[in-house]
Amino acid sequence: MPQSSATRPRNRSLFVILVGAILALIGLVLAIGGAWLAVLGGSFFYLLVGLLLCAAGYFLIRGRTLGAWLYVGAWLLSLIWGLAEAGLDGWGLIPFAIGPTVLLVLVLLALPLLRPERWRWRTAFGASAVMILGVAIAGFALSRVNRPPASTMPGVIASTVADPSLLRPGSDWPAYGGSYAAQRYSPLGQITPANVGRLERAWVYNTGDMPAGDPRNSKYGAETTPLKVGDTLYLCSATNILIALDPATGRQRWRYDPQVSDEWIPYTAACRGVAYYAVPNAQPTAACATRIVEGTLDGRLIAVDARTGRPCADFGTNGAVDIKRGMGEVAPGMVSITSPPTIVRGVIVTGHQVLDGQKRTAPSGVIQGFDAVSGAKRWAWDMVHPDWTGDPPAGQEYARGTPNMWTTASGDEGLGLVYLPMGNSAVDYWSGSRSPQENAFSTSLVALDVTSGKPRWRFQTVRRDVWDYDLGAQATLVDMPIGGGTVPALVLPSKQGDIYVLDRRTGRPIFPVQERTVPRTGVEPQLRSPTQPFSSFHTLAFPKLEERDMWGMSPIDQMICRIQFRRAEYQGMYTPPTADRRFIEYPGYNGGTDWGGIAIDPVRGIIVANYNNMPNYNRLVPRAEAEREGFPRPRDEARGGDMGEGGHGSRDPQAGTPYAIAVNPGWRLPLTGLLCKRPPYGGIRAIDLRTGRTIWDRPFGTARRNGPWNIPSMLPIDIGTPNNGGAVVTAGGLVFIAAATDNLIRAIDIRTGKTLWHDTLPAGGQATPSVYEVNGKQYLVIMAGGHHFMETPIGDALVAYKLPD
Repeated sequence: MPQSSATRPRNRSLFVILVGAILALIGLVLAIGGAWLAVLGGSFFYLLVGLLLCAAGYFLIRGRTLGAWLYVGAWLLSLIWGLAEAGLDGWGLIPFAIGPTVLLVLVLLALPLLRPERWRWRTAFGASAVMILGVAIAGFALSRVNRPPASTMPGVIASTVADPSLLRPGSDWPAYGGSYAAQRYSPLGQITPANVGRLERAWVYNTGDMPAGDPRNSKYGAETTPLKVGDTLYLCSATNILIALDPATGRQRWRYDPQVSDEWIPYTAACRGVAYYAVPNAQPTAACATRIVEGTLDGRLIAVDARTGRPCADFGTNGAVDIKRGMGEVAPGMVSITSPPTIVRGVIVTGHQVLDGQKRTAPSGVIQGFDAVSGAKRWAWDMVHPDWTGDPPAGQEYARGTPNMWTTASGDEGLGLVYLPMGNSAVDYWSGSRSPQENAFSTSLVALDVTSGKPRWRFQTVRRDVWDYDLGAQATLVDMPIGGGTVPALVLPSKQGDIYVLDRRTGRPIFPVQERTVPRTGVEPQLRSPTQPFSSFHTLAFPKLEERDMWGMSPIDQMICRIQFRRAEYQGMYTPPTADRRFIEYPGYNGGTDWGGIAIDPVRGIIVANYNNMPNYNRLVPRAEAEREGFPRPRDEARGGDMGEGGHGSRDPQAGTPYAIAVNPGWRLPLTGLLCKRPPYGGIRAIDLRTGRTIWDRPFGTARRNGPWNIPSMLPIDIGTPNNGGAVVTAGGLVFIAAATDNLIRAIDIRTGKTLWHDTLPAGGQATPSVYEVNGKQYLVIMAGGHHFMETPIGDALVAYKLPD
């Protein structure tokens, strides 16, 4: 019987054989992986397409046109399946459209070589038509990833919300968050949406504080927000060098180096900022009448004269106080101050970072208050020993392993309260030996009386936290418009995404907080809380992950991520840690909201929140297995090693517990480094302060520095990148923010969410800007210090912008 034209062997050119081999190999991978996924209860798509590709490859190698048409069928199946799963979501369509269309082009180029000479022109014409269709569909998928944000701005009711601080931003930026209310709002309005496109660099200052050797292998990430008070700009470098500059020119006025040794660098060499204090009734010309106070990586408070940079002789010993006194043994790197202190009623309130993941008996998280003039310890709050008012009794030490405050407090001068965003107990992912006091205060906002150091109230956002959901952001203080009046309130963002609004006098929620049932499984089911608090005001969290949310640049990447998803333990938010398999933590420990916090426009009544939207892929590792695999030991033990957290994964010892922890931050694939969840990975959102309704929401950060194998794609597509750092808002109607991994600083229209201006920074912009005025000119300044965890270039440049003269 004669063979049909579709199955009869034709001229088998080398190109056709090569295309067939590629299809067969990809098909084999998809068929094997797809069968595994189907057995796990996942999609049959990869198995079906894999079998079709194997058959297509076989027939192409045999020189038969049937192979080409089988692949066209597989391509159509991929498009139909993608539309069924992802709808018109561009990112969701990419694995189903882009890679398969590239292969389609190869197949259609091979098709004319399989036809008799007289038919080749017709085949080429048909192949070209299909090719154009494929490219058009792929282009449509890409076009869907850059949709502009929808805005509901007309629904916002304008309001006026007061700042309760003594030092308030205006021509100055006198505190880390603008003021100790942390609104990050400037009343300056010279720069507007109409003229921001003309913004230009005014000056660049380099601190000179760079790591020795290759910066790409360093642990630097300056994170600095400068203060501007009077005629001087104040900042600290990554390793705590204090610097004063002329705010109009960037010319250095003085510099003081407290000589912090590199061995004290914890997870990151960072100094987020400093504090300014004017001594009451002091003569303006007296030494240290005004002073700059910073915390250091080696656990000291430093006070220097704001005019000269010389240490304040009346503060502690030679201008320094050691906060580690009373903590017992402290190995270098285990205790550090990376955030600016808060000064309320003449008391310097400071917490400190305790290096994560090391051991259960890590140093204490004690909070301390020091006299802003003498440096004398006014009080210490040790939650396990609430009766202690200062240093521990002789022969004792502050309770080890207790929750710490590594981030920045806010303060209310009138109420005499400081608001402490507390972290977790030492070792984040196991809770079996925590005390009742630790369980009561961990991952809570604690209002402390600044005079006595005693808690006035607390509000807990996570019960018995085993997800590293510590509070990383300052609470923002506002006078909340309620009915016809106002209520002294605070707005508290969280890593899990919920934003809580509380009466800052009492801690009672102004918007209801709901207790919802959560899973009680994992290695400690009896210790998991049956419920967790969820805010009814607003959440930055996204719905529970599904298999269809797994992503990749190609169907193979996506299939591998789907297999990992099906193999993991996942019951939604607050899935407890497991040891027999990976568990999915979503959102991951980077938020939601992290240390960048939120900004509030008090006139328009708008909250601006940038956020992360990535899961972590984790597993508790039994102690014997961790020893066999060579997990790092705690920082202070002979084998050395530090957290190692960041990049493509981390392994922390959690000594003193039954388990070490393996964390895959962002859930990345081991070879390409691509993230398993569908983009966007970060966003920025405007929220109505009165109601909690979303005004606009958009992906934040372009793909220009992202790509497989860490190769920058240079694509200006808004993929929504991971981001660390905060925004500032201005009376001119603009949001200024860097934070994303694309090294850009942006001006965003607060009404619409549209980017109106951007500039490329000399390094990563993982910091919060500040805004001030000099001689009638408004300035914007940002530290481009980069960050090792965010994989952005490390730098030392402080960059200032203004409108042309």
